[in-house]
Amino acid sequence: MFKHQGKSRTLKHNLRIARVLSLVAGIVNVTGFLTFKQLTTHVTGHFSHFINDVGDLEFWKGAIYLLYILSFLFGSFLSSFLIINFRENKRLNAYLLPTLIECLILTSIGLLSNFIEIEFSDIIVCLLLFTMGLQNSFVTKISNTVVRTTHLTGLFTDLGIEISQMFFPKLYPQRESLKANIKLRAYIILYFFAGGIIGGIFYSQLNLKLNTLIVGALILLISLFYNNIRYKLIKAKRRYNQKQLRASNV
Repeated sequence: MFKHQGKSRTLKHNLRIARVLSLVAGIVNVTGFLTFKQLTTHVTGHFSHFINDVGDLEFWKGAIYLLYILSFLFGSFLSSFLIINFRENKRLNAYLLPTLIECLILTSIGLLSNFIEIEFSDIIVCLLLFTMGLQNSFVTKISNTVVRTTHLTGLFTDLGIEISQMFFPKLYPQRESLKANIKLRAYIILYFFAGGIIGGIFYSQLNLKLNTLIVGALILLISLFYNNIRYKLIKAKRRYNQKQLRASNV
């Protein structure tokens, strides 16, 4: 799901990566909200607060929300910059570095919360928004803008439009493509919701607090390395079959 790009990418690949990253985003979102009472996967609400504070001439309060927005923006920029920079290196998965940076930040926040008291919560919120900017950028690029996993407003809008189009088969004859899009968006929404529930259970019921972020990082790491091992096994199997085929033709 992390390897295939361009024309070789299928609905199955997008569904796999959508499930994993939506689950992680849901965990991050609920953990950030329960800890800091701030949304940490998108910036729509933060932009509204920024405009409101500036309108009330409370520039310092507005500056905090502007920092949140810029953190998400910088995460998106850095992810895209790294992917473009390393894409020419065929031996290196261009999406590996942004994924590892996200895992490192989530794990570090969780571990540090056990040893130090979080006094500057705005910095942690910025870091969480930065990781979600990273994630949203690389999943957008790897799926050719088909998958976005960190906010649901656009997803519900697109889902509503596509469901309505199912009632007009003559106007929208591409039924399989339409069904695939509906399935993909439904998966993202459901797994984001599931991530929120899982995050809430780990955060409150198991009392992991910010350590819940480590759960999200582990899900991402396991998926990344499982995908890498699976990809290598498939390549090895193909090479073996090719050798067998050549041997049989001799």
